[in-house]
Amino acid sequence: MGTRQLNRLSARTIASKQEPGLYCDGGGLYLQIAPSGSKTWIFRYRSPLTRKLRDMGLGPLHSVALSEAREKAGAQRAALKSGLDPIAAKEEGTRRKAVEAAKVLTFSQCAVAYIDSHKAGWKSSKHADQWTNTIKTYAGPVIGALPVQDVDTGLVLQVLEPIWSEKAETASRLRGRIECILDWAKARGYRSGENPARWKGHLNQLLPTLSKKHRVKHHKAMPFSEVGAFVARLRELSSVAARCLEFTILTAARTGEAIQAKPGEFDLNNATWTVPASRMKAKKEHRVPLSGRAVEIVREMLKLEQEFVFPSTHRGEPISNMTMLALLDRMEVDATVHGFRSSFRDWAAERTAFPHEVCEMALAHTIPNAAEAAYRRGDLFQKRAGLMKAWAEFLAAPPQAGEVIPLKSAA
Repeated sequence: MGTRQLNRLSARTIASKQEPGLYCDGGGLYLQIAPSGSKTWIFRYRSPLTRKLRDMGLGPLHSVALSEAREKAGAQRAALKSGLDPIAAKEEGTRRKAVEAAKVLTFSQCAVAYIDSHKAGWKSSKHADQWTNTIKTYAGPVIGALPVQDVDTGLVLQVLEPIWSEKAETASRLRGRIECILDWAKARGYRSGENPARWKGHLNQLLPTLSKKHRVKHHKAMPFSEVGAFVARLRELSSVAARCLEFTILTAARTGEAIQAKPGEFDLNNATWTVPASRMKAKKEHRVPLSGRAVEIVREMLKLEQEFVFPSTHRGEPISNMTMLALLDRMEVDATVHGFRSSFRDWAAERTAFPHEVCEMALAHTIPNAAEAAYRRGDLFQKRAGLMKAWAEFLAAPPQAGEVIPLKSAA
């Protein structure tokens, strides 16, 4: 190997050498000049494992100076003294690094893997979609691209705190889902340590406990089989509240969209109501196809020549939501105005063959899947027109035997 004399080469000698070949510096270190003129450092040694002569590259001269090359050669001689083959040791280190890199998954990758491994046991694909959407919407922007091992309490709080009180139910479910994903990652060896999303004994000391009143309350809804009989009772009343409530039921609209409707929003010749974006929950303009009965109601109300289609007794103002709630109370109906949207959705699912997306768009629900939303450009208006026509016909049809529950008349 030539270990008797070290440091044979000098910077001047190295610069002057041009002929291709090997120039020994001692201790197994050589300057190699290729036929092209390029100069590189190699460490030549005999493997303690195979006894074969091996050359290990230490880098090109232009990036590895003489002093650095000597340090590298010294490290390899030390490895040889300990019984290691320098090239084999380097290859093993590279392999280990590759294995460790393969174990570094981002939180989003772990979330996808967790959902894929559990969705077969869930009741419906909708549940998997809910997991995907909440994680993507709320956790993704904060921790999605980070290695799952790096997710700590501070990052979990960054995800939860902005929605903890405002969207209590969503935040509570999101916390539990993050906890499950991190537990899965730990079980698979992708992270270690305590789970920063656990509630008891950890986050319950950092976040306020939300009482039930903070959580989402489902609106009481009337079974769809009873809505037709109820609408028949409404038609016997002549009040603005009765007309507005019937119109709201027929269109499956949200209360705020209906009570603030203005004459200019309607194209009755084409049976269309265009709700401006400012009044929509999704802040996007929404076209509503009107059934024949809905058109009749609007024509009747327009005769009042008021600023709002469904005006209150105070000129220039629409009726309030409380007006319709009071009407329901007088009629002794245990349901909310908003609950009729659920009645409509249940009817559409159980009594029609209209596609899911048509029913959801009739309710002006946003598309949670970003990819699907990007491709769906239209509003399915013609299909929704058929759906709303069928709903109006269902409500106007004579009730089936056993479906009518006697209701008291409203004053």
